[in-house]
Amino acid sequence: MRKIPNEELGRPTAEEFAAREKLPVTVVLDNVRSAQNVGAFFRTSDAFAVERMALCGITATPPSREIHKTALGAEQTVPWEHFDSTCACLDALHAEGYTVLAVEQVEGSTMLDAFRPAEGAKYALVFGNEVDGVSQEAVDRCDGALEIPQAGTKHSLNVSVSGGVVLWSFFCQIYPKRYLCRVENLKN
Repeated sequence: MRKIPNEELGRPTAEEFAAREKLPVTVVLDNVRSAQNVGAFFRTSDAFAVERMALCGITATPPSREIHKTALGAEQTVPWEHFDSTCACLDALHAEGYTVLAVEQVEGSTMLDAFRPAEGAKYALVFGNEVDGVSQEAVDRCDGALEIPQAGTKHSLNVSVSGGVVLWSFFCQIYPKRYLCRVENLKN
């Protein structure tokens, strides 16, 4: 087994990445306090070709040294916009035809492993504050909720870790052939 150097990974330039088809997902951050968590979301959103991010309320926005520390420049490749309130953001996304899903433990949530994205649908995934989660006001505006199955005693994950888990699930379900082609190309 040989570790693959960066120059052999076939990474696109920022311009090539901007022109590529994106995962039909908008990440919505509902008052996320930590700029490092915001940076981690940028980096994960870049990795899975998320179409954009919506930074709401007190969520930090670029330019920010703390965001850049974890984003490693992904804040420049993933489009983003700021909304004064998460509710205003969700109303706008609904008007654009998105299915809005809270990533939260709520009554009637769908376990992530049981969720199947509808073909051709656009999704907005709402991730919440590190202490309070997705606000009840935002949950009330959502079309449903996804919950990450857990077996431990804490019943929660860091918000950016939750983002990685959920976005990986969407990526695998929406673009499985593209990903599998990439893996096969690396083996040859």
